[in-house]
Amino acid sequence: MAAAEALPAARLESVRALSGLFREAQPRETAEESVFQDVLEILTSTSSAIEQSCEDSCGLADLDTCLLLVAECFRCLRNACVECAKNQHVLRNLGLISTSVHLIKLLHGIQIKEELLLTALRCSLQFLGNIAAGNGDSQNSIWKCAFPDLFLTCLTYSDEKIVSYCCMVLFTCLNSERVRELLDPGNLPVALHVLRVYKEQLDSEWSFLIVTEHLLKCPELVKALYAKLSNQERVTLLELMMVKVSEKNPASSEEMNVFVRHADFLADCFQEKCGAVLKLTAAAAAEDEEALVTIRLLDVLCEMTSNSSQLEHLQAFPGLLETAVDTLRLTHLAGKQAVNIFTATHAVTGQEEISHPAVGFKSHLIRLIGNLCYKNKENQDKVYDLDGISLILDNCSIDDNNPFVSQWAVFAIRNLTEQNEQNQALIAQMERKGLADSSALQSMGLEIQQRDGKLILQSTRKKPS
Repeated sequence: MAAAEALPAARLESVRALSGLFREAQPRETAEESVFQDVLEILTSTSSAIEQSCEDSCGLADLDTCLLLVAECFRCLRNACVECAKNQHVLRNLGLISTSVHLIKLLHGIQIKEELLLTALRCSLQFLGNIAAGNGDSQNSIWKCAFPDLFLTCLTYSDEKIVSYCCMVLFTCLNSERVRELLDPGNLPVALHVLRVYKEQLDSEWSFLIVTEHLLKCPELVKALYAKLSNQERVTLLELMMVKVSEKNPASSEEMNVFVRHADFLADCFQEKCGAVLKLTAAAAAEDEEALVTIRLLDVLCEMTSNSSQLEHLQAFPGLLETAVDTLRLTHLAGKQAVNIFTATHAVTGQEEISHPAVGFKSHLIRLIGNLCYKNKENQDKVYDLDGISLILDNCSIDDNNPFVSQWAVFAIRNLTEQNEQNQALIAQMERKGLADSSALQSMGLEIQQRDGKLILQSTRKKPS
């Protein structure tokens, strides 16, 4: 019995020594294949012992030793793969990827959550991450052996490190072709779980990278995901889209095409759900989740229309401008009919900071309208027809519920009147009849002048001589 106990202990010590050696580059690069064959043999026999101990409850006493040995074997293999393509190749050819995947599934089936088990699982996933790093053949092998089952298992694990290492493996293996595989209804839960990991563990860098560098590059996947998400999860996805849209790096033509398709989808969603924001007129509905999605959709559309590549496309999007003007009218009216978050307020002290999800909503609607009218005569005329100009002028005052609303109104009026005599004349007539505040116009850098019997709206900015 003593000899039987001594064997695992001796093996553990020898593997531990190897793990230490492989922290250095030179021993890694000169390691013989026979060393890894020995480690494989230990893993295989230990795997059989674990299966046996699970079948025979009396054998659970030996489980701790087995788990220690598995963890150390994976540490050793993990270290051996660091910046060493030769070892990655040898380990893959020995079948260690399929052995690892089998062991992970086996360990997951053990109904205990002790630290030794968690350590073995963490080390096994780190090994898969390292053997896949920069190695297409290993990535192919892992995908073949592990997708989607291993990812579905590990992404929902109760241990944050296991989830994070699983995300690392997934990120390393993903490419544009594999992202499309996630569209399959049986595989879509992998993408859903990644987004949920990001939502619940905001420090999870790997889940962030999976979404921003892979999932968001497939518009069909975003659409399929969005349909399955709760409203809270939709807000999370839209926040990640905002990060991507706000990037200042020059986009390739392929990326621009992807964002144009995202823009179509989000504009559709906004038009469908924009009425939900009116629920926020009730104080009790301040956290209405559907309304929060609408607010975030507007934020992303504002950012998209600030980008020239998406602006032109959205300027022509059927119904978007009309929806923005109508929603501005409805929220403005709601704020006048009763005191709520859409009511213009201005505290004399300026000390009170208002915390409400709809703060800035009207500002952003005016910003979107201004963007959609930028150098676009057709949209300028549409706003005229929708009686939207007087509506924007009615939102020129300082409003604590809508920071920068007057600045966005200035911006929108400039874009609406640029090279548009009809809109200029309308504002001039409104000022003459007292329907437009001349001081507000002056603050916009605009003034009314009479020329040839006509009232003209003109910029007060000096033109460069």
